[in-house]
Amino acid sequence: MDNLSVNSKGHLCIGGVDTVDIAAEYGTPVYVMDEDTVRRACREFKASIEENYGGGMVCYATKAFCCKEMCRIMKDEGIGLDTVSGGEIYTALSVGFPAERIVFTSNNKKDEEIVYALENGVGRITCDNIEELRRISSIAVGMGKTARVVLRLKPGVEAHTFEAVMTGQIDSKFGFAIETGEALTAAKECSALPGIELSGVHCHIGSQIHDIAPFEKAAEVMIDFIGRLRDEGITIKDLSLGGGFGIKYTEKDIPVPYGDYMKRVSARVKECCRAKDLEVPFMMIEPGRSVAAPAGLTLYTVGSRKTIPDIRTYIGIDGGMPDNPRYALYKSEYTVTVANKANEPKDEIITLAGRTCESGDLIGENMPLQHAEEKDIVAVLSTGAYCYSMASHYNRVPNAPVVMVKDKKTRLIVRRETYEDVARNDI
Repeated sequence: MDNLSVNSKGHLCIGGVDTVDIAAEYGTPVYVMDEDTVRRACREFKASIEENYGGGMVCYATKAFCCKEMCRIMKDEGIGLDTVSGGEIYTALSVGFPAERIVFTSNNKKDEEIVYALENGVGRITCDNIEELRRISSIAVGMGKTARVVLRLKPGVEAHTFEAVMTGQIDSKFGFAIETGEALTAAKECSALPGIELSGVHCHIGSQIHDIAPFEKAAEVMIDFIGRLRDEGITIKDLSLGGGFGIKYTEKDIPVPYGDYMKRVSARVKECCRAKDLEVPFMMIEPGRSVAAPAGLTLYTVGSRKTIPDIRTYIGIDGGMPDNPRYALYKSEYTVTVANKANEPKDEIITLAGRTCESGDLIGENMPLQHAEEKDIVAVLSTGAYCYSMASHYNRVPNAPVVMVKDKKTRLIVRRETYEDVARNDI
């Protein structure tokens, strides 16, 4: 992470701020985000789509990390939002985010969410099943509205990533399959339904992908399908190739620069459009992890050290699965460091263990770390995405706060929950 450094005290810093000081001021566990890193990623994506397509829309995938301050930043940067729930739409609208720059994407929307999106003028609604398509039509007609619909498709492309986050193959809960004819049938019905404008097609082949070739293949398949629709008398204006760009969690990860991705994929899009005698669609991409994850880290306080001879050493921390379930779900790997000993060598291999009553509550195993003792501060890097957003109240643990760093200063953007907050809705 380019936003990290070690100061004269040997302490880890993010955005020039000492993480040990952050832990002392805000307590632990605490998520910390660097605003400049978030904004820099937005600008790189936006500049790249302008340079390679002459326009288009970058939509930040809010499922990665959604809060009011992140929506304000995206609004400032001229970025769109790819939302997946009424709650995410509400969060965006509550800070004055332009509704026309919001895309509503999920695989099983509730009727009230569709109504809410249409009432508030959400720009596009992505649909991935016939039943929902018909419900959108019925609701839109009943409201006297026209829903601008994008169909989510399965291009049948193998993404070289974890099986749990692959989404573009036929056996996926998301989207209409192209190769089975399902997508063509859906497009024909969509174009004929009242209250609906079929504006585009969308695909998302997976997450944490470090190879450009699957994106190129997906673009090729999608343009070919747009050509088939043109031959059926159906015009497609928008094409979203989703997100899924990989980031660096450990030394094994080698991310592709955004510009390299956009250059190669845009060349394939233009080549395929020329071959099919099609205009280049209005292009959309949906980066989430690649915007938020590198900007964040999580700080914990060590509470215990437990060595089982010839087996392993557990370092117990005051957080765990409730604030970061990714290792429990995916065996996701992280880089960790003792924030108050960041200048010292990592001379141990440890298991970072969470505090809940669950054997699987781990942040990672076989992790190199400096010798950690009680009261040390451990930093888990690259946690800006899919940690706060996936947090739970397991064991009735209150959610951790989020602190934003900017200009070597900190500010609270999400408060720490209290026990009262956890029990607030109990009757």
